[in-house]
Amino acid sequence: MPDMLTRLLDGLKGPLGDGLRPIRRGIEREVLRVDAEGCIAQTPHPNALGHKLTHPWITTDYAESLMELVTPVCDSAPEVLAFLADLHHHVLRHLPEGEWLWPASMPARLPNGGDSVQIADYGSSHSGELKRVYRKGLRHRYGSIMQSIAGIHYNFSLTPEFWRILQTLEGADDQSLDDYRTARYFHLIRQFRRNSWLLLYLFGSSVAVDDTFFTDMTVPDGLVPHGRHTLLSEQATSLRMSDMGYQNRVQSQLKVCFNRLDNYIRTLKQGIETPWPPYEKIGVKVNGEWEQISDHILQIENEYYCDVRPKRVAHRGQTQLQALHDNGVEYIEVRCLDINPNLPLGIDETQVRFLDTFLTWCLLSPGDWIGEEECLRLDDNRARVATGGRIQDGVLSIEGRMVTLAEQATLLFDQLADVAACLDENEEGELHQQALRSLRAGLNDPAYTASGQAAEALTATGDDLTTVAMRLARQHASTLRGQPLSDEMVQRLEEKRAQSIADERALVEHDQGSFDDYVERYLASARHLS
Repeated sequence: MPDMLTRLLDGLKGPLGDGLRPIRRGIEREVLRVDAEGCIAQTPHPNALGHKLTHPWITTDYAESLMELVTPVCDSAPEVLAFLADLHHHVLRHLPEGEWLWPASMPARLPNGGDSVQIADYGSSHSGELKRVYRKGLRHRYGSIMQSIAGIHYNFSLTPEFWRILQTLEGADDQSLDDYRTARYFHLIRQFRRNSWLLLYLFGSSVAVDDTFFTDMTVPDGLVPHGRHTLLSEQATSLRMSDMGYQNRVQSQLKVCFNRLDNYIRTLKQGIETPWPPYEKIGVKVNGEWEQISDHILQIENEYYCDVRPKRVAHRGQTQLQALHDNGVEYIEVRCLDINPNLPLGIDETQVRFLDTFLTWCLLSPGDWIGEEECLRLDDNRARVATGGRIQDGVLSIEGRMVTLAEQATLLFDQLADVAACLDENEEGELHQQALRSLRAGLNDPAYTASGQAAEALTATGDDLTTVAMRLARQHASTLRGQPLSDEMVQRLEEKRAQSIADERALVEHDQGSFDDYVERYLASARHLS
């Protein structure tokens, strides 16, 4: 293990042993509503759940039928998963008759192709209209089908007490705590990007897709027919993270830099300010109707697709870049996680414990800045694993040499074991270490990974993706409904529902000026950043 990592872990064991819980986490789980036949639902977001624009826990993503369940920030793995389970139970109680929660990342049947995916309606407020126009722009640029793909976002942060201890251990007291924290979060992001292929290998679980996904596009190489309506990859770990998922070659020319906050803001700002001829042809406002927020490479910074982002909670009307510019990084958002179809929540405690261990290792392990050439190699590694990670002799490019995936994964697990032991200092038992042990079996045999298990569920029966997914959807619903909501949680959810409706109404009542003026003010806040 690198000396720097050893020294930092030794220095942290005392505070952790005294009961310091350094990690805070939150989960955002996207999930499609589907009908009894496994087709994407065409019904509106249930009113009984509150207003999707202003509800903090239950909202939608791109599509009206693509729900997003968001936990608050939690201090422990059991707490965040229990809250997520309560949200699922609550949603299941209020789904329209005959609807279910689709358990996979790749979408349900789309009988009319992209026309089956309806843009979410966020109401008539300026902020709600901005969300709708942004999604119209996404539809013009990438089509609606890609926007029906679902995933899990994992939000990770560390307590102020932890940051002060780490700053002292590193002898960095000459920096402000805010500047130190931001620089270290970017260090975490760089190490994450060097090694995020491991998450795709272990937790990627999108290996098949319904044939209606390709109604509006050509079927790529590497997919073979399975059942009547399914296309299956025999090698992929995550089709969601492959070229058919959240990828955009136009954005690749931005060369977004994750070395420092100022460079990150500058390169994303360039994307927001740079016109792109094909988007100019679409038009921004056509015959009085808004078609996209702008005709530039990025409409807003959120359009940039990546496997991890630096984040800060922004005030309403404030862009994410402005929030980062003014106050630095508050947490990081992991965006490369598939929904595990075999799990009721799409994620479990073993995965949460592993993520906490892995992200802590990314923070503490040594690593230099990422240059342009290395950045290309990292992109290639992720692509290799996404499309061919279940190949037994798969290789990666690591520091200028080619190594097998199993070899490099084993090396990382050996280092992660020491981090897990450190995190277990304030736990009863060896929960983080046990998570590593349970996942280690997959390093040499992809059959034990989430993608291997997802593929086995299909090949063992020969059933279509829809048949398998709907069977799981019903099983998961039964499991989740068997975990009753407490009276306190029922009351909290009812209060949030009522408050979300009142908050959206207040937004409409207090909007000032025209929507055109609102858009201009919103974009100006990013353009004026230094």
